[in-house]
Amino acid sequence: MTAVKGQKGVILLPITRALPVKCAIISTMSASSIFLLWLNWPVGAFRLNARTLACFRALVCGEVRAVRSERAFLRALPEATHAVVWEFRKEWFARAKRLRVLATPGAGRELLPTDAEMPPGVVRVNGAFHGQIMSETVLAFMFAHARGLYAAYDFQRAGALWPRGEMSPFCSRVAGTRAVILGYGKIGHVIGAKLESLGVEVVGIRRANFAELKPSLRTADWLIVVLPSDTGTDNIVDAGVLRCMKRSAALINVGRGNAVDERALAAALRARRIAAAYLDVFAREPLTADAPLAGNLPGLVRLPHASALAPDYLELFFKELSENGWLK
Repeated sequence: MTAVKGQKGVILLPITRALPVKCAIISTMSASSIFLLWLNWPVGAFRLNARTLACFRALVCGEVRAVRSERAFLRALPEATHAVVWEFRKEWFARAKRLRVLATPGAGRELLPTDAEMPPGVVRVNGAFHGQIMSETVLAFMFAHARGLYAAYDFQRAGALWPRGEMSPFCSRVAGTRAVILGYGKIGHVIGAKLESLGVEVVGIRRANFAELKPSLRTADWLIVVLPSDTGTDNIVDAGVLRCMKRSAALINVGRGNAVDERALAAALRARRIAAAYLDVFAREPLTADAPLAGNLPGLVRLPHASALAPDYLELFFKELSENGWLK
């Protein structure tokens, strides 16, 4: 209650809570929005939890339904106006009569039906925020390589207690080096911007200037691959490309594994034709014992498709959806 002084004394009036401005001015269509979330993924960083669900609820005006199974998702789909999922099959559109936005946190275009398969009035959205996280993984590889951390760990495992004299050949600078980024899209640009801020010269390679790849590699210290698994990218980094790299250069792949000829890379590492390979992705995942890069090859460091893992992964995606207007 609140007190207001009038002609006949003090009058008590009930306090009414005003709706947030964002919700007060939405249209009737937006008011009836139903947001359906199915993000039940085995990897913890990619799975919806209480904190990330609360983040999503704070960004929308409408009913939010979070489900944990395909069966529950399909049962709720007919009423949904927005669906946020990891994967979606095109045959499910027959149930999705109210759907306006279909979104996935993943950058992979294979996760959702193609644009040609989308029904009229339904927009597909892939996450584009990954560069914020993946660029840190790329930088971690580069700094660990240039500053001798991998070499120090090898000395430690060999029992050396103070290999200071032996470390000099393994310690260099990241600033002043030259990086070729193969796949200069959204993620590639974010990586490039961070590298340039650290004094690294960056050469971005896209389809339009692909002919510049091999000449650029002859003076490059890093080949950073950020390609999607589109048609035409299979084994694009082949033996011929690897031969163009300096012996002191390192390959980093955080895009898709199909882009690298794994047998050619294994041979180059064994022959020490390049210094190192830092790989997050592989032609077949999960990696199996018979894969060309499954062995303990010199200069090889593997991640299990983890370059984008972070506790705020889904929160970054939800905020991106909101900022781009896909949650209206």
